Amino acid sequence: RRLAAKVQAVSRERVRDELTRMLTEGRARRAFELLDETDLLVQVLPEAARMKGVEQPPQYHPEGDVWVHTLMLLEQLQAGCAMTLAWGALLHDVGKPPTLRVADRIRFDGHVDVGVAIGGDICRRFRFSNEETRQVLALIQNHMRFMDAPRMKASTLKRFFRLESFDEHLTLHRMDCMAASGNLDNWEFVRERYEATPEEAVR
Repeated sequence: RRLAAKVQAVSRERVRDELTRMLTEGRARRAFELLDETDLLVQVLPEAARMKGVEQPPQYHPEGDVWVHTLMLLEQLQAGCAMTLAWGALLHDVGKPPTLRVADRIRFDGHVDVGVAIGGDICRRFRFSNEETRQVLALIQNHMRFMDAPRMKASTLKRFFRLESFDEHLTLHRMDCMAASGNLDNWEFVRERYEATPEEAVR
């Protein structure tokens, strides 16, 4: 903790690579808990640190605040997972803290678009490749679309399936559900139709 600020002297590429290892080697939740406990999280990823204490509507998120929810996603990441999936899991709700609004209930209006903007800043700061950045931002941008899937036209659903590395979108949504209410109805709906769609229709 005493030396945490000195991490700013480390190159951003080195920090990026170390964070990616933490996310993809099978102990992501513990790694990020330690980053938080040692005051390194606020130094290297202040956007993630801002998730702490940001309450969510309990009817949809009985698990707790945005930080707890994010840690529960990280806990599900498997060793050897794609780095884009891992960063997408970490950042999918990064737009919630600045969009928190309490009206009839807790709301996060526009948190997806704000999250994409913040995620883009993070990817540029850590000098992700263009391809990596596109996929991480696509995961943030589309993580709420599963809610609308049962009402989508067949043509719209097929366009959804054409998202690059759609399996990562499916995996992220399942993790998101399991870290919240546990309701997998929308995930099951999309997965079943994706698997039943001819391959040439989703190219």
